[in-house]
Amino acid sequence: MNDDLEQLCKLLRLKRIPEIMDRELKKAQKDKPGFSDFVARLLRAEHEFQRERSSASRVRRAKLPEVWSLDSFPWDRQPGVDKRAIRELAELDFVRSGTNLVLRGGTGVGKTGLATGILLRALQDGFRGYFLRAQDLFDELYSSMADRSSRRLLDKLIRYDVLLIDEMGYLNLRPEQTNLFFKLMEERYVARRASIITTNLDYDQWRTFLGNEHLTSALLSRIRHRCITINIKGPTLRNSSEQE
Repeated sequence: MNDDLEQLCKLLRLKRIPEIMDRELKKAQKDKPGFSDFVARLLRAEHEFQRERSSASRVRRAKLPEVWSLDSFPWDRQPGVDKRAIRELAELDFVRSGTNLVLRGGTGVGKTGLATGILLRALQDGFRGYFLRAQDLFDELYSSMADRSSRRLLDKLIRYDVLLIDEMGYLNLRPEQTNLFFKLMEERYVARRASIITTNLDYDQWRTFLGNEHLTSALLSRIRHRCITINIKGPTLRNSSEQE
């Protein structure tokens, strides 16, 4: 690979082609492909390299606690999960339509593992996503009021194609946290952004959890308007799997 070609690759930010050029030239001397076929092979390799880098970057920025995939989920140990329904969700039509996904079930039944696996699939497919424990989300919402950064935080969270809020449960919330959470979900609803929520609560228990009956009714109206709810009734996986 000559200096001019190497410099052009640097200017165009083509990082894979310089690495494979010598190998591909030797292969071309043997196979004698047409010029267009040779160039296409180089560009396909570059495209695949950039796609993989972008995917890895999205996964890294999503802050997944573990990179769990649906392939590693212990389906045989959780009869309470409809594998076909989850596989259909992994086709990501709910993300494209801005539909919410709520996974509800008891402790240890696999909600987080399934939700994370679906989020990972979305990240690999080019969507932007983010993982947040519910407690961390509400802590961030409350802290943002102190330095008046609530609007900036909301804008950041609204932009994600998929926002995974994990372990919505029996938290002690202040009214300000409930108000900001409502605003977040309302604006994601208007923007048609998909949210994935895992929880051990039935919908009628959210009123106690959020502490404001009127606001909770309005929130659930928005969340459930475009929503798929998966109820998982099965044994705990805690003794045999790390995928909560």
